[in-house]
Amino acid sequence: MTLDLVTIPCRTDNYAFLIHDAASGETGVVDVPDSAPVLAMLDAKGWRLTHVLITHHHDDHIAGVEALRGATGARVFGARADANRLPPLDVALAEGDSLVIGGETVQVLEVPGHTIGHIAFHLPASGYAFTADSLMAGGCGRLFEGTPAQMWSSLAKLAALPPGTLICSGHEYTASNLRFAASVDPDNPDLHKRIADTAQARARNLATVPSLLSLERATNPFLRAGTLADFTDLRARKDRF
Repeated sequence: MTLDLVTIPCRTDNYAFLIHDAASGETGVVDVPDSAPVLAMLDAKGWRLTHVLITHHHDDHIAGVEALRGATGARVFGARADANRLPPLDVALAEGDSLVIGGETVQVLEVPGHTIGHIAFHLPASGYAFTADSLMAGGCGRLFEGTPAQMWSSLAKLAALPPGTLICSGHEYTASNLRFAASVDPDNPDLHKRIADTAQARARNLATVPSLLSLERATNPFLRAGTLADFTDLRARKDRF
C-alpha cells in the first residue's frame, strides 16, 4: 500500500513532507523548516508523528526539529557524515542504510553537492524520493560545499530511479528554475508546456512540488546535460542568471 503523502508549505518558499501509514498509524516528516505548520497539519489529520527525517544541515531544513521532537517524541534520523551539524540524531544514516515506516522500507542515498553530507530518502514501494536541495523541480541546488563532479554523480543516481518516481524537493523554485531552463533549451516543447502549467498552478497558489522524475528528465537542463563539462557550465551559468 502506498503511504499517504502531504506537502506542507513552510516559511516563504520551503516545503516539508508528511508520509503516513493508515494501518500502523506511523507518520514521518521529511525536513522541518518550521514546526508550527507541521504540527498544524498533524493535528488537522489526526496523525501521530513517529519519525523525523533530515536531508541536510541548512537551517531552513532543520530549524523546527527540536520543537517538533519536544512536542511529539518522534525519533530523529539524519546523515552520519553531518551529525556534528544536525540536531542530535537518534539514528545516524549512510548510503545503503534503510529504515522502516509503516512497513515500508525507506532507502538512504548519499547525494553530496549542495552540501557534503546531503542525503535523500527513496521509498520504492510508494514511488517517492525526497531529494530536498539536490535534484529540484526544474533545477538542482547550488554547490555551496560540494564539487560539480559530486553533484553530477548525485543527479545521475537520482535520475536512475524509476521514471514514475515523485521527486519531493525542498523549495518552490520551479518557475525561476524553468526560466533558466528556457534560456538554454528554448526549443523544448515539453519545457514550454511545463512553464505554462507552472504559471497556472502558481496563479492558484498551488505547489508545483512534487514532480514526476519523467518530467524532470524531459525538462530539467541539469538532467539533460550530456557530460560533466556541460553540467559544470550549466551550473555556473545558472549561478549568474
